[in-house]
Amino acid sequence: MTNPKNKTKRRPYPEKYKKERAILIRKTKPWEHSTGPKTAEGKAKVSQNGLKHGARSKIFTELRAALCAQQRSLKRYRLDL
Repeated sequence: MTNPKNKTKRRPYPEKYKKERAILIRKTKPWEHSTGPKTAEGKAKVSQNGLKHGARSKIFTELRAALCAQQRSLKRYRLDL
């Protein structure tokens, strides 16, 4: 799959090599070896893979919602004056 934003010309992957690669992959079956973490420690570690900064964590999401609600209330209050 090509990236539509990437405008560089890439040489197409030759059919011959695609077939060879497909045969090799079917022979080695890498999907049977990549099983993921098995221990509780490993599972806990990989559960944090997507976490970068915590700005979308539950507590911050709730805080942001509360602040937005307060801001809307203040705006309505000012309009009523």
